[in-house]
Amino acid sequence: MNRWTRSLIMVLAVAVIAEITFGQDWRRGRGISRDRNGVPTWDTHPTMPKDVFTFVRLEFDSSGRGQWGRGGGWRVDWPEADLNFSYRLEEMTALKTNPDPIYLRLTDPAIFDYPFVYMIEPGSLYLSPEEIEAFRQYLSSGGFLMVDDFWGEEEWENFYYYFSQVFPGRELVELDVEHPIFNTPFPIKRKPQIPNVRTGTEHVLFGTPTWEQEDAKVPHYRALFDDNGRMMAIICHNTDLGDGWEEEATSPEYFKEFSEKSAYPLGINIIFHAMTQ
Repeated sequence: MNRWTRSLIMVLAVAVIAEITFGQDWRRGRGISRDRNGVPTWDTHPTMPKDVFTFVRLEFDSSGRGQWGRGGGWRVDWPEADLNFSYRLEEMTALKTNPDPIYLRLTDPAIFDYPFVYMIEPGSLYLSPEEIEAFRQYLSSGGFLMVDDFWGEEEWENFYYYFSQVFPGRELVELDVEHPIFNTPFPIKRKPQIPNVRTGTEHVLFGTPTWEQEDAKVPHYRALFDDNGRMMAIICHNTDLGDGWEEEATSPEYFKEFSEKSAYPLGINIIFHAMTQ
């Protein structure tokens, strides 16, 4: 991707802290800054303000073949998830991170300035032909997509209907837990299912299931690869890393079981893999 140098990318590869140690920090940030919803800010390098990783969320339309009732489309967990994850990247790794995440549409030319984009709740996704072509160009040019927070077969079928048109005939591959994305830099022993904060807290306190609906019991992590074996996208289905980021200060039980153990480590692993493969 333009504006990205190899030296900047390799910072994350050589300097990620070996273990996340949040301690009792689950209340971090509340009340510090109202305009950032309690998430602290930080300064970027004064002479290289643009040499930072920026968390980019995709803005898209929700309609078409999927269900309308659940969730809120691309705005779900915004802005807390984006702010919290950016803060944790800056805090827990040597990757210099923009304190101000942004959102863009696929057809915005500025998207080519950013090597990573995040799509949430695509269960009722609608993509126009122009957006499908822009998606293809972005991923073919070295961009990386993370998809998150959609549950069950109906939402999967709607997402797949549109996403399969980006690269017709190129199938998604289910990742096994031995894949580097689950092991570098943070080892994750099983594919995590991260629920919403209420379901997750009830699971910790009462042993209830972590899935959010009956046809979503098994978490899936599927990837799209190019002809050279580069991962262009990871699709996190029947799980919700974004809630693990957004809700870190809501419940100490949820934070310790889901945010600390899975949502942040796997999120950092995904960034690490996207930027260094």
